[in-house]
Amino acid sequence: MARLLRPLLRGTTYTRLLHLWVPMLIVSVWLFIDPAKPWVPALALVPVGLLIPGVRRGEGVQAHLLLTPGEEDSGISTAPSATWRDRFRTMLWLETRMALSVAVCFATAWLPVLAVDLTGAALGHVPTGNPLLPVSEPRWVYALLAPLPVIALYAVVVGLGELDTALARRLLGPSPAERIAALEERTELLLERTRIARELHDSIGHALTVAVVQAGAARAAGDPAFTERALDAIEETGRAALEDLERVLGVLRESQRPVSSRPTLTDADRLLESARASGAKVDAEFSGPLETVPGPVSREGYRIIQESLTNVLRHAGPVPVQVCVRVADGALALEVRNPLAAGVPGAGGGSGLRGIRERAALLGGRAHTGPDEGDWQVHAEIPLR
Repeated sequence: MARLLRPLLRGTTYTRLLHLWVPMLIVSVWLFIDPAKPWVPALALVPVGLLIPGVRRGEGVQAHLLLTPGEEDSGISTAPSATWRDRFRTMLWLETRMALSVAVCFATAWLPVLAVDLTGAALGHVPTGNPLLPVSEPRWVYALLAPLPVIALYAVVVGLGELDTALARRLLGPSPAERIAALEERTELLLERTRIARELHDSIGHALTVAVVQAGAARAAGDPAFTERALDAIEETGRAALEDLERVLGVLRESQRPVSSRPTLTDADRLLESARASGAKVDAEFSGPLETVPGPVSREGYRIIQESLTNVLRHAGPVPVQVCVRVADGALALEVRNPLAAGVPGAGGGSGLRGIRERAALLGGRAHTGPDEGDWQVHAEIPLR
């Protein structure tokens, strides 16, 4: 019994009833104008639904607020009609909503009256003017029938509310084009989150690695001059990391913020200087017009070099490093090599190495990380188009 009465305690039941009542306001006004033609409002809804794209948005907003209050993903679109299929579905929805409105208004108006008349007939009063109850004389048996209209009213209110909601999701639900657009938007959001995670991993990880290496080298050296240089390198690297962090947080705060401020391959010198300041002997070779590399490719290339140098400092320490950046034949080729040391993760291990491969793959390229002829190698090729 408690389960059957539960819908009566939900506010959604009554907001859905209000949604069902609203169309009858139009019919009621029209009946004052021409009661002999009650079908005119239903006929007028055909061109309204077919010719006015904004009607779908208005109906969607009403349905979302009254039929599914509080649900973020209600399955009801609030966009205007974009195709004739959307317009036809909107017109069909308007006609269906009108029919449901007539049914629920008839039920809520006459069923309570019928219950009262049945009760009166059982108590000795003969009801008059009720076409649903042609009673000639009072009888006690009508007391047994009096609860039936109340039960029917409950079924109509709850049942038609559920039916109205299901039809709204069906007829006002997202079109295939809207579903594809929503899927693309969600995919872009996931890709953006993944990119931001990689940005934080690469920039902050690089800065912390440099700081740890510099601090350890300064402690071991015991030379005030070397310690001063190490502190300068830590300060510079930390300042660059803070700039990267502020930029990434700015992207999170402002989804439309441009990415033009992100570092590119033309800024790679600061990475090389940071690695050299940490004790690594970096030998760099740049060939080809770096300034002609497209922005996305140049930015991801910068991050690949950054993560590669971070791995060198973290796992191999201050060792000789060869960095080769070449732009030729419509592609960007990146290679970072260092002597293979114990404890270096194998190919496929670590989120940084996985991030390098993901960066290359997202731009249509490929990357290889692993041992090669006694060295640890990171090699990536990314097409420029």
